[in-house]
Amino acid sequence: MFRTEITPQASEEKINISSPILSIGSCFSDCMGQRLTTYKFDSLANPYGTVYNPVSIFKLVEYTLSKSYPGSSTYVETHGLHANYDFHSSFSHEEPMEIEKAIQNAIDHAHKHLKKANWLILTFGTSFIYRRKSNKEIVANCHKIPASRFNKELLTQKQIIEKFEAFHRQLMSACPDIRVILTVSPVRHIKDTMEQNSVSKSILRITCDTLAREYDNVQYFPSYEIMMDDLRDYRFYKTDMIHPTRDAEDYIWKKFTEAYLDTDTASFVEEWDKILKAIHHHPFNPASEAHQKFLRETIARVRRLENKIDISQEITLLEQQLINK
Repeated sequence: MFRTEITPQASEEKINISSPILSIGSCFSDCMGQRLTTYKFDSLANPYGTVYNPVSIFKLVEYTLSKSYPGSSTYVETHGLHANYDFHSSFSHEEPMEIEKAIQNAIDHAHKHLKKANWLILTFGTSFIYRRKSNKEIVANCHKIPASRFNKELLTQKQIIEKFEAFHRQLMSACPDIRVILTVSPVRHIKDTMEQNSVSKSILRITCDTLAREYDNVQYFPSYEIMMDDLRDYRFYKTDMIHPTRDAEDYIWKKFTEAYLDTDTASFVEEWDKILKAIHHHPFNPASEAHQKFLRETIARVRRLENKIDISQEITLLEQQLINK
């Protein structure tokens, strides 16, 4: 063996295909959330766009829980666009009413999903935050506003835990049965320098360990360790040498499913993976008798799952390829 494989501790509570899941955090949260959606889980991933620091993540979930909207002081006009300091730049718009409407719709949608959710996945990216000099508020996004308007700070473990305590009380009041999975994004923030990135990630990792020990409904999934220690090789990174490749994402996803999915759901994911490959198969001769038979057999396999998931989109894609329907 020329590697140190990491096997995450299996969760006592399991996720099944009907378990509603909300994930919020860094771009790694996007990645895992998209996987859940691909495999037909009732999943909502990063409804507010990517967000990296824990305090801003907690604030967004608090907006969601209370179905409250950001105040006027959080909006800013920059480069001809209206933006909000608590939300991703994808919400920016030329018209102020349009961005307010988009944010409110996103909160309403996420609130509805969170109220029924069994699982909340939070992915922390960095301990560094930017604080507005004008009102001392921490922002989720600087929107390319001059750095002179912010103070850059490094959150301490104590600060994050104190914010989490208030957040957790509100979460338990609204969703008493929800389970929380904490992860630390393996994506390095090299703009902070490699040395300071290590300090930042260390704070996040120690904080996650403390919270997982102190709260019964909080767990930690070691995506950071899997990437940095198990997959210790640059062949698992994209050309920017920062973000994981598809192979790395597949590997981490497999580790996640082994730790969290119940037996029936794990079997379904395996079957659905085969079906997805069949759906996206590009035949040499689409009209051939062999491929038409393959399509009919695939349709039959998909229909056997209609009591578990919505298969309408997949059936349509397959039936469109049939010559004699």
